[in-house]
Amino acid sequence: MLSSCSRQRNLVYFSDLKGNRENTSQVLDAGEPTILKNDVLGITVNTTSPESNVLFASVPSNPTINGVYEREGYRINNGGSIKFPVLGQVKLEGLTLSQAQSLMETSLGKYVSDAIVNIKFLNFRVTVIGEVNHPSTFSVSNEKINLLEALGLAGDMTAYGKRENVLVIREIDGVRNMVRVNLNSKDVLNSPYFYLKQNDVIYVEPDKAKSVEVSNNNRLMPLVVAAISAVAVLATTFLNR
Repeated sequence: MLSSCSRQRNLVYFSDLKGNRENTSQVLDAGEPTILKNDVLGITVNTTSPESNVLFASVPSNPTINGVYEREGYRINNGGSIKFPVLGQVKLEGLTLSQAQSLMETSLGKYVSDAIVNIKFLNFRVTVIGEVNHPSTFSVSNEKINLLEALGLAGDMTAYGKRENVLVIREIDGVRNMVRVNLNSKDVLNSPYFYLKQNDVIYVEPDKAKSVEVSNNNRLMPLVVAAISAVAVLATTFLNR
């Protein structure tokens, strides 16, 4: 009865796309992610000198407490810098990866010739929680992921997930921004929150029907337990006769 009286839900992504005609729009340029405090960077340096390559070699991986291997890297400190061999403190906060690579190559050029620097994020992660099939924190290898891809990693929303009211939580420079987006509308593709940043959190809110179901289950459980207990007592009495 409760199900029949509930409001019909729209479970279709981009349901405002009408008909079968082709819809085209300019792809929003997400831009390169910038380096932030507490980011962990993997930095490799290749030169024509074997001795220099050994000096700048990455630190090997170490197992964490739970036995999982985690790659070591250079963490951006509170001053926005890393401490790198030979160069000492190098400020990288606010730069893109390509800008940081150019800066490192220029700085290393004073000591070695033809240095080639490659930098990548080691802790680019997004977290998806709430009404999804597999809530978790996911590592992203290519530093570019959008909202739909993150939901795909989490096994998509359940039928109870409110597609019209997905919350994205983002922290930048000590400021926490919380924005709700509507995945029923194609306009979300033009949102600055469609492409995710490192450490973004996506929360899928449950529909009221989920609360009703959980509440009903909680009320029915004592009755089920009592009924089972009564049957057990009656069975025991019958067997003892």
